[in-house]
Amino acid sequence: MKIDLLKFVEYGGCSAKIPAKQLEEILKQFPLASDPNILVGIDTHDDAGVYKINDKLAIVFTIDFFPPLCSDPYEFGQIAAANSISDIYAMGANPALALNIVMFPSKSIPFEIYTDILRGGFDKAAEAGVKIIGGHTIDDSTPKYGLAVIGFVNPKKIITNSGVQAGCKLILTKPLGTGIVFAAQKTGFVGSLSISVEEAKQQMKLLNKSATKIMKKYNIKGATDVTGFGLAGHALKMAKASAVSIKIKMKQVPLIKQTYSLVEVGCIPGAAFQNLEYTENDSLFAPDLDYNLKMIAFDAQTSGGILMSVSADKADDIINDLHKSGLTSAAIIGETLMLQEYPLIIEN
Repeated sequence: MKIDLLKFVEYGGCSAKIPAKQLEEILKQFPLASDPNILVGIDTHDDAGVYKINDKLAIVFTIDFFPPLCSDPYEFGQIAAANSISDIYAMGANPALALNIVMFPSKSIPFEIYTDILRGGFDKAAEAGVKIIGGHTIDDSTPKYGLAVIGFVNPKKIITNSGVQAGCKLILTKPLGTGIVFAAQKTGFVGSLSISVEEAKQQMKLLNKSATKIMKKYNIKGATDVTGFGLAGHALKMAKASAVSIKIKMKQVPLIKQTYSLVEVGCIPGAAFQNLEYTENDSLFAPDLDYNLKMIAFDAQTSGGILMSVSADKADDIINDLHKSGLTSAAIIGETLMLQEYPLIIEN
């Protein structure tokens, strides 16, 4: 049976996140967990939590789920699973086990659609070498899907958003624009978007597995994946956690086809403005910064790429390796600096 999942949602993908500013205010009300074996906790707002088992083994644990951002249930399952597993890859860990998290409107959508969503998730998890060993489903008016994922890592080889040092280059492994492209598709903002939508879906289905292998090869310490808070939001979290400033040059940032032209005609999702509100007080925007590029920096991404801080003398070699691995859009998009007045600097 053919069902368009977009008819059941208002916001899809990582655009459905609670705004970062509100989330941080909420989390301030709770004490930090105290345990010497917690190697990465909530204080740095990293991609996942890390708990030390012994000197050679730590558990990396994350959870992610969201409403559909595409029409096809199988593709939705693939994208949601890839997005969930991405947090494990961003920490330099090997994903291993997962549980399904499903909300499904059983009275309005046939159960064969539920099956297709799960099949997409199972297939993408299998591609990552992840075994789904259970899960939980509730009846809800809006379909949602994702995974709770466990990975394993050597405690001495964790990659964190607090591991960035000044004097490095910044590399982004996937192009931006998923939020903008799918907002345009859902609202019928423009005519044919088929090429851009297909490119966006392929990027979101693409695991960050090869990027993690390359980060390990070059002993990279600082990275994060770019999702719902946009490139600028995640870069700011990285800068604050590492006590450095990050400079992004937007003209060097790879974009999905039509992303710039869509913003040019006014297609800017609401999540981009929420991310701007969270980030703007800690950001310095170049006076001549192109407004369209500025808003693209805040576009909420789903299953986005890895933003990594790399030694300047290794940056070109890393880019070559990323391109050879299939991440052909990977690019050097900026640099890290000693802490300035503003943690985040955005230029053309």
